[in-house]
Parts: sequence; C-alpha cells; structure tokens
Amino acid sequence: MNFQNRKQLIVQTVEERGSVDVRELADLLQTSDMTVRRDLVQLAAQGLVYRTRGGAMKVSAATDAFRFENKAAVNADQKDYICQLAAQTIQEGDILFMDCGSTVFRLCPFIRNRRITVITNSLPVVAELINSSVSVNLVGGEVDKDRQAVHGLMAEEHIARYRANRAFIGVDGISLRKGLTANSEREASTAVAMARQAETTYLLCHSAKLETEKYLYFAPLTLFDILITDNEARPDVVDAYRQAGVTVMN
Repeated sequence: MNFQNRKQLIVQTVEERGSVDVRELADLLQTSDMTVRRDLVQLAAQGLVYRTRGGAMKVSAATDAFRFENKAAVNADQKDYICQLAAQTIQEGDILFMDCGSTVFRLCPFIRNRRITVITNSLPVVAELINSSVSVNLVGGEVDKDRQAVHGLMAEEHIARYRANRAFIGVDGISLRKGLTANSEREASTAVAMARQAETTYLLCHSAKLETEKYLYFAPLTLFDILITDNEARPDVVDAYRQAGVTVMN
C-alpha cells in the first residue's frame, strides 16, 4: 500500500475513533510500526492529525485533548446501554467504587435515587451525585485538572481503607492476548486499587475497545469478574471472551 492510500486510511481511522495508537494502525495497514510512525510525522506536519505519545488523535480534539466532558459524550447511547445493565446489578445499601472513566460516569443518572454509598476519585461523579439519595465519599489526593479526577499514592491509600460490594471501572484497551491496557499509569493504578477492595468488579467497556491494546499493560483479565459491553459488540468477539472464561453481559 503506497503512502497516499495509507494516508487516507489513517486520517479516516483517526477521525472515526478520535484517537488511535501505532500498533492498531500497523495491524490495520498491514505494515510495520516504523512505517506508521513515519507516516504520522508527515501527516502531523501537514496538520491532518495530532501526534500523541504512541499514536495520534484528531486535530479538533487536540486543543482540548482529554477534557472529560468530551470523552463522556462520545458513543453516549452505547455507554448508557452499558450503564443500564450495570445499574441492574446494584442493590439498596450497596457500597460502590466508581473510577473516573467516562463510561462509569454515565452510570450516575441510573443510580441517583438509590440509597447506596459511592466511593470515587471522579469529580464529575461527585458533582452529579452530591444532591441525590447517594452518599458520596471522595477519594483524597492530587487532582488531575484535565481528567477531573484524583490520583496518586494518597488516593490509593484512601481506597485501601474501604471495602465495597462492587467496583465499576473503565479501561482504554482489552484483549485476550494482552489483558487490560491503558493510556495512563495513574488511572490504571486507581482501577487496580478499587478492584482489590471490591467483592465483585465490573469492567464497563465500549465494544470498540474489545481486542484493542494500548501502550501500558497493567492487569490480566482476572482483575475483573464481569465484563459489561454494549449490544453492538461483534458476536464472535463476545463468544471468544466467554470461551476464555470471561463472564460477559451485553
């Protein structure tokens, strides 16, 4: 495939997904990581994509790269479908961990009338639930203003003091080959801390993330108990996860 054809496919993929990493593009184009990196340098120079560590993102998102409200609005219908399934698992009186994932955030409208307790490192989750029936426990630590979340050693120590019935966590990438992968060490460590302290951990994962891998491996599939995804997930992919022993709700 020549550069012009690769260029068209790269730009189209970045526009559709918002962001993509080198490995995904190399698999898509059936070429080497080195070729993809070289192509991305040229495309970034032409102003067609924005280079990130390990990949690229669309230019329109780059000026506000990871603002939480933008992420939460992407694939809203599928995320709400996932969260409706998640809400069905919650019982009155439950104690929940909720991380700062954009899909996890969309669980808020489905639980705000429940008499439960939520422990979270997400400032948007606190804002959504502060005037609801839910008791809110905000994890303490250093605030990441772009992700609007609390991270760091103090946050992990805070989480370790509590036990919860359920943890709802998000992920940047998941695959049968690699397990759970992330774009951020901080978010990954928070998810792991919450999963360790919960009786049951639910991974809320948009179907587009299934069988994708990001640059940071942080946990095996055994970190979570139940994978909740949307009804647009490919049946063959869902079957593969179930055959691998993963409990899937979709």
